[in-house]
Amino acid sequence: MGTEPTTATSPPAGTHAPVVMTAGGIVWRRRAGKVQVQLVHRPRYDDWSWPKGKLENGETFQNAAIREVGEETGRQIVLGRPLPGLQYLTPEGRVKRVHYWASRRARRGRDTAGLAARAPVAPVDRDEVDTAEWLDADDAAARLTRHSDRRPLDALLAADAEGVLDTRALVIARHGRAVSRTSWHGGERDRPLTPFGHGQAAALVPVLAAYGVEHVISSRWERCATTIDPYVRASGVRPSYSEYLTEAQHERSPSRVAATVGELLEETTESSVICTHRPVLPTVLDVLAQHATGSVAAGLPTADPFLEPGEALVAHIAETPAGPRVVATEKISPQVW
Repeated sequence: MGTEPTTATSPPAGTHAPVVMTAGGIVWRRRAGKVQVQLVHRPRYDDWSWPKGKLENGETFQNAAIREVGEETGRQIVLGRPLPGLQYLTPEGRVKRVHYWASRRARRGRDTAGLAARAPVAPVDRDEVDTAEWLDADDAAARLTRHSDRRPLDALLAADAEGVLDTRALVIARHGRAVSRTSWHGGERDRPLTPFGHGQAAALVPVLAAYGVEHVISSRWERCATTIDPYVRASGVRPSYSEYLTEAQHERSPSRVAATVGELLEETTESSVICTHRPVLPTVLDVLAQHATGSVAAGLPTADPFLEPGEALVAHIAETPAGPRVVATEKISPQVW
């Protein structure tokens, strides 16, 4: 068998072991009423594990997960809810931290926009991964080389037992960094992004693609429309622009914003993104909290500015007998290089 450790651990006290950041996905499907997951075999270690790999410069964990699973299985995936990660020491004395997501294979027709905004999948390197195999969950647990790899699988199966494994994403994005109000002499609705803000807008593209965003709605104001424009162009999606999501209209009628978010939760079946402004965020987050379980609602941002310019909050929505529920959230700060 391979030489990688089989148990999660921490570096010895007083040491400063180098940290290797990695990400991957547990790709799942349902066959004959059973959950199946995909394992990969690595000939270098002669082990069975989840597809994963190291982050490249400028990547978020989500982007790395998409790329690495594609490189090791040969197929594009769409990220779902996050799963517990792992940390362990490598034989070289480095700390490896792994972030995982429950994931499904991307499907033509359903994931058109998200796939259009991505790079093609690279061919599988058979020296790295020589087999990718679907197994029933119980068989997969027994096949895994490292016992610690069962932890994210256990969480995936627990979510399935609760009926909240199959999710879609609602991404709440705050526009990128804009020219300051004091240095802008035009109208507020036309205040543009800074060059750094344009970089943030570009960095948002692979994040939205990772979650398979197919529906875009944005404030009409320039800084929001420009923030979402790179994804619109890359994905080919037809955006919707709303006056209700602007600062001015929100001040007049927060209920209109609440209704817009409620419609995306209650009536939309695709993954979506809303791009709006800092003063609008409390109303958006309040609607999410009303649809969330107690622990998830408690984890939503509560302090101004809620999201920094260019940041995004991903809410994972599951359909339940009680209606759509937010079952997990993630905050993402795409890096600008």
